[in-house]
Amino acid sequence: MAYSKAEEFKVTDQSLAEFARALAHPARIAILRTLANRKQCICGEIVEVLPLAQSTVSQHLKALREAGLITGEIDGPRLCYCLEAQAVQKLATTLEKFVSQLREAVNPECC
Repeated sequence: MAYSKAEEFKVTDQSLAEFARALAHPARIAILRTLANRKQCICGEIVEVLPLAQSTVSQHLKALREAGLITGEIDGPRLCYCLEAQAVQKLATTLEKFVSQLREAVNPECC
């Protein structure tokens, strides 16, 4: 089995990195905003608000699902997506702690 150096880092750092990878594309940010505004959304509706092909949107939805930020339920022939509340809260908490640590460490006299 392959060994990943990422495993040597704190679990919170690994988690933040996974969220960052999921958020690292403007289309994914737009998808999350769309879901936040509509509370839930069908894939076709997401495609309508983005300047991307349906297959590309599906790839971005997959990345967000794998990061745990959204869930999808089958609703007849469609998938209905919504934000995953616990993951969004974990993202917010992790980011707040990280940014707070950075703010406290900033030296205004440096560089």
